[in-house]
This record gives sequence, C-alpha cells and structure tokens, in this order.
Amino acid sequence: MKALLVYPRFPTTYWGFQYSLSLAGKKAALPPLGLITLAAQLPSSWELRLRDLNIQPLSNADLEWANAVLVGGMRVQMPSMHEVIARAKKMGRRTVVGGPAPSTAPEEFDDADVVFQGEAEGRIDALVSAIESQGQQRVSDSDNRPDVSLAPVPRYDLLELRHYASMSIQYSRGCPFHCEFCDVIELFGQVPRVKSSQQLMAELAALHDIGYRGTIFFVDDNFIGNRRMVKQFLPELTQWQRERGYPFELYTEASVNLAGDESLVAAMVEAGFSSVFLGIESPSADALREAGKKQNLKMDLGEVVDRLTRVGLEVMGGFIVGFDSDTAEVFEAQRTFLSRTPIPLAMVGMLTALPGTQLSRRLEREGRLRTQSTGDQFGRPNFEPSMNERTLLNGYANLMRDLYTADSYYDRCEAYLDRATAPLGRRRIEVRDLLTVLRTSLKVGLIGSGRKRYWRLLVRAFRRTPRFVPWAIVKGIMGEHMIQYTLRDVLPRLERAIEDLTDRTPSRVDLAIAPDPLTAH
Repeated sequence: MKALLVYPRFPTTYWGFQYSLSLAGKKAALPPLGLITLAAQLPSSWELRLRDLNIQPLSNADLEWANAVLVGGMRVQMPSMHEVIARAKKMGRRTVVGGPAPSTAPEEFDDADVVFQGEAEGRIDALVSAIESQGQQRVSDSDNRPDVSLAPVPRYDLLELRHYASMSIQYSRGCPFHCEFCDVIELFGQVPRVKSSQQLMAELAALHDIGYRGTIFFVDDNFIGNRRMVKQFLPELTQWQRERGYPFELYTEASVNLAGDESLVAAMVEAGFSSVFLGIESPSADALREAGKKQNLKMDLGEVVDRLTRVGLEVMGGFIVGFDSDTAEVFEAQRTFLSRTPIPLAMVGMLTALPGTQLSRRLEREGRLRTQSTGDQFGRPNFEPSMNERTLLNGYANLMRDLYTADSYYDRCEAYLDRATAPLGRRRIEVRDLLTVLRTSLKVGLIGSGRKRYWRLLVRAFRRTPRFVPWAIVKGIMGEHMIQYTLRDVLPRLERAIEDLTDRTPSRVDLAIAPDPLTAH
C-alpha cells in the first residue's frame, strides 16, 4: 500500500503568522503532529509520503503515486480537505479523512470513501481494514478513550524541518473542566490521559537526533490537566534539557489555576517553558459562570497574568465576546482589562457554537442555532445572539481595530517588558538568526507601520538587559502579522458581515434596542 498523508491548507489566521513567517525564513508555524503520529502507527510494510499544503502544493505526481490519500485537519481547513478529496477521487484514489473536523461532524464528509472518527491508538486495525475494503466505510468513535501510552514516537523524519517556525509534541489529552463552548472535552474527554516520561524523552530525543533546535509547542489543550503527573514529569524534563544545554524553548496551553501553584510554575520555568496560552475569556463574572468556566472565578485574572509574567512565563491570552449575558459594555470592559495587563498576544474572538459541544446542543434546543460553524470567527455568528447582532459586530470590530494598532500592540509589549523576569538566554545565536534580524530590520524597522515603536522596544529591551533583545525582535515579527492581518483580513470581513445585516428585516427585538453606542467609536 502506498499511502499519501496530506495536511490541508490553513486560511490566513492570527496563529498562522502568514504575514511575517518569511521574516524568519519559514513557511508554516507548526507541523502536522496528528498525521505524523498516525504515520508511526500504520503498517511498516506501507510506503508513506507526507505533503503539507502549507509548505508546498499537492502535485498530480503525488496523487498518481498513491493508492490511498489520507487527509486530516480542523474545521478551518475543511475547504482544502474537500479539494484534496475531489482531486484524489477524480484520479481513482481511495480517500480517507480523520482528525477533529470529521470526528465532530462526520456527516460533512460524505465525499470521502473512509471517515475515521476519534483517536487512532488501539484502533489501527479497524482503520487499515476500512482502507483496504471496498465502498464507503465509517469507523465510528469508541466510547473508550485509548491509552496514550500506546502512542509511538511521531515520524518527525517525514517533515522538512527547516520550513517550520516551531515543532510540536503532546504530553496529555483531555481537560478536567466543563467549559460549555469547548470541543476538547468532547473529543478527548474530561479525564486527562498522560504519556509516560520515557515516551516524552524518546520524542524529544527523536527531534534532537535529527538536528532540530529551537522552540517546541506542547499542544496539550491543558498541560496541567493532571497536575500530579505533570509535577512528576517536569523534573525529568529539566534534567534532560540541562544535560543537553537546553536545546529547546517550550511553550504550551494551561488553565488559569496554574498561577495558584507556585511550585508548578517554578518547575515549568526551570524545565524551559517561556510562555503559556491561557483561556481568560472575559472580565465578566456573569459570562464566566454562564460558560461553565468556574476555574476563572477563583482568582483575580489580572493578578494571574501579573504573577506569571513576573516569574518568567509570558501569557498569551484568549478572550471571547458574545456570551448571552454580555451587553454592549463588554467591549469597553475587555479593552480596559487588556490595557492594564501585559499580554502582547491577545486573541479576541466572537463566541462560536462548535459541532458536538454543550453550547451547540443547548442552542439547537433553544432554536437559535443557524448553521454549523466553519471555524470563522469574523463573520456573522452561527447562532442567534442575545445581544443585538449589529451591536455585537460593531463592538467587536471596534475592539479589534483598537487592539491591533501599532501603538496598542507595542504598549502591551512594553508593559510585559517592564514587569517580566529577564529570559535566561540559553539558546545560542546562529547564522539564520542574523538573517532574521536583517529581514526584520528592513520590513518592520524601516517600512512597517509600527517602525518607530519597534525601535523603541528594541532600545528599551537592551536597556533592561541584552538578553531581552531576541524577545523584542520576535515580538516585532509577530506584531507585523497581527497588525497586518487585522487590517487586511479581520476588519474587512467584519465590515462585510455588518453590511450583510443591512438587507435583513429587523426583528421586534432589534427594533426595541437603542442604536449601538460604539458605532462612532
């Protein structure tokens, strides 16, 4: 069997950094960890090829070579997934889909020959049988969550490492919390399952042995979901890193209760973690209660960010507007919170009802669900919001416009710089870094819209300590993407969504609501 594994294209997104990856000499932010993990489990007798469409286009020669084409991805990648399926079927190849999108909405992939739902560990025989059979096959998700200790070392050797800004690794699956809008607990359950320390060391060693040095993203949706086990793992990770001169800088996602465990935070910093994404969501207690985000109600969220910043973990923050309890005042509340906290990379999205979530089921019962989400947060919501829709869209657009002006972005960078513990500066400078500095100096420092603020940040970083200068350069690269993406993509799409409302006959609820006070902001 010749199996072609295809990772579909991502549209331009905030986390894709498409507007600035070239400054670092890269083509994609992260590799397809799911596909290379699957590749390690397929029969050893199979011939495998990997094509990441974010790196290079799919050629007819690739499809001609293959007997089966396996495509895996998320909802935002669905247009590309269907394109690949259509091309492969036209050439008579057997088509297979899996990953988050088909797992939560298999009915949207009737064009594929095989739809595989759920995790692959312990179920490879069923997948192989479906691929080798005739006609359409559906391999439904199992009620039993697989033991992740069965997961082999991913096939990192299939990747073209030089094209990626960072590598990925996974320690755990699942999250113990009950957030209504989240699909993670639907996909992976609420009992976090962790790999053994030996597994993780083998995966890190695999990356190290093929010459990779740099940043690694622990893709866990909540790295501290099983705190007891992660506390046992971190000292071993620290020892491994120390013995090799800290070849990897690490970052991950976690819940806000991380800040309440000083020993855990210290262990993460010592192991080489430098940043963490937190789902802060909202400064509104009513919204957090509504969403089932009880863990965020137990600590002052501004204090959470400040505490982590001061001990060496930069916070990337996720925020949401459009909860049922939100009013027009939520936009100013979010704006105020972000102006007071050192979060350079602040991601604010409109609430979306993802397939299979508690939120989607509730809205369907209430008759408010419009369509299945495509993963796009910059159009009209896929459900009937409680807030007047024009107010929601206008308020959100104004908030995004304010957050990603050059001044606002660099203000948040400087706020971080003023409070943060200096980085340890473990990574050695290489020739490629000098090229990145040169490209960034030209594009961001000379012609970028925030060029004055970029140089001011560099000077300020140097005065704190030269060890902050690489961080400042990276923030310049990231900021270039955030600012350009907001101006070129996000705001125009929101404007089109607002225009789409002009032809809509207003409901009695709409007519009863006063004009949007933020429209003229």
